[in-house]
Amino acid sequence: MATKAYILLKVKAGKSQDVLKTLKQLPGVEQAHACFGQPDIFGLISANDDRALSDLIMNHIHTIPGVEETDTHIIVQE
Repeated sequence: MATKAYILLKVKAGKSQDVLKTLKQLPGVEQAHACFGQPDIFGLISANDDRALSDLIMNHIHTIPGVEETDTHIIVQE
């Protein structure tokens, strides 16, 4: 069963659109939206398992230029 999570991103001033564009191109990113206030971007991500989710976050999302901070909330399946 896939692991899904909401990820909230804080980005450097003026970088929201660049980060959003890059984020939307990553495999596993189902949705991503820039918002007013904090956080700057909300995303819905999916991966095959917890390890793949960790890889997506640590090695791909965290390395996007302009990303300052993330807060990840794994979805509990019913």
